[in-house]
Order: sequence, then structure tokens, then C-alpha cells
Amino acid sequence: MEHSEEILIQKRFFDLSGLAERKCMLTFSNFLNQNELSLFHEAVPRLDTAYRLFGGYEFAERQMIAFIPEALSYYTVTDSDFPIVCLRFRPAHPKFAEKLSHRDILGSLMGLGIERSRIGDIKSDGQEHYIFCEESISGYILQSLTQIRRTAVSGEHIEAGNIAFKQKFEQIEGIISSCRLDNIIAFLLKLSREKSAALIRSQKVFVNDKTAFANAYQCKEGDVISIRGYGKFIYVGNSGETRKGRIKVSLKKYC
Repeated sequence: MEHSEEILIQKRFFDLSGLAERKCMLTFSNFLNQNELSLFHEAVPRLDTAYRLFGGYEFAERQMIAFIPEALSYYTVTDSDFPIVCLRFRPAHPKFAEKLSHRDILGSLMGLGIERSRIGDIKSDGQEHYIFCEESISGYILQSLTQIRRTAVSGEHIEAGNIAFKQKFEQIEGIISSCRLDNIIAFLLKLSREKSAALIRSQKVFVNDKTAFANAYQCKEGDVISIRGYGKFIYVGNSGETRKGRIKVSLKKYC
């Protein structure tokens, strides 16, 4: 990401935080991707307000920020305060429906002229497809999204809390020499330490939504490690050492 673009993104965070404080009201960002979330965490110490992140459901990847002014410090911001809605789309004729991918659904939304920042996560469960979006554009999407590829679809607004979006994980276990970040990446991706370090240098690795810069960072239990182009993992922890002093580790990969 260009440095000037990063400055503009962070300026937007400061503007929203300042507006919330001046107006004594909640303000909200658009949906943020991994890079933008990392920039936000860098900006947190300089914000005028408290904040909360939410993306429509637990484990959401794309998230929105609520900026909370001091005047509302007594108020607990809940999920329902966020201007996020969940839309469910189903094939109009299931018997003739194609198997639709995330790319197919996103492409159809982009084809309607909708900016990516106004769309959150897209989840699919068989022939049911769930789109998280800003409340202000939900009516337009319901009215306009009538076909994805060659499949006719119909949509409706639903309460996301009534749907169990269960995150699936693949268990990964192995033996490594240390819990350094570059070492864990090398283990996960079956790369050399040099290549895993190169991923970190190119700012393609995130730990707990923050860009990772230190190869030698010691991973801790519960750390969420995202590697652009390769996936997202949770470092569960270690279960002791081998006779040769190597470490037995356990991780979970988001599926």
C-alpha cells in the first residue's frame, strides 16, 4: 500500500473519532480489510475516543469500527448499534442452480456499482448465500441482485443472530525449533526460514490484525496469524519439548 494512501486512511479514522467527540454521538467506519485494520491499530493511541470492532458475526474478517465519545462512556455499544445487516440469497429454481463461489457473488455486487468497502463478509452454506453489508445499501441490493452468473436468485433480510455461522478449523500439529514468527510461518507453509522472513518483510503477515515486522516475534497462545494469499491461523500453543529440545506446537487453520 502506498504511503500516501496509508496517511489518508488513518486521517479518516482521526476525522471519524474527532466527529464522534464533537457531536457526542457514535460514528462508524466502512468495512475494513486486513491492511486497513492494521493501520487502525497503529492509530489507536492517537484517537480522541474509545472504539469497538464488529463485522456482523463472530470471527468476521472484514470489520467496521464504532467510535465512542467520552460523553457515551457509560453506554455499552452492542452488535445491534452497528449499521450492518445480513441478507440471505437463495436460487429461485434450486434444481437448475449453479454452484456459486465467493468470487461469483462479489463480482455480481461489484457489477451493481457497489464499493467494496460497503460490503462485509460473504458466507455460503450450500445453496444459501449470506451477504453482510451497510444498512443503507441493503434495499438496493435486494432490489437489484436478481441473478448471479446464470442463476436467478431472490433475497431477504434476516437476523444474523438467528444463523449459526460456525467457523470451521483444520487442526495442525508439528515439531519446530522455536516459536519465532518466521519459524512458525516456515512450518505452516513448508517454506525456508528465508522465504518466510521475506513474507514478513513484504508486509504480508499480520498478527492480531497488526502488520508484523519482527521475524523474531515469539508467538503466544491465542495469537491470530494471517498470511496474505495463504490463509489465517490461530496459534493454540505448545505441549512440551522433545528429547532433543524441539517444541511440539498446535495451530488451527480457518477453513
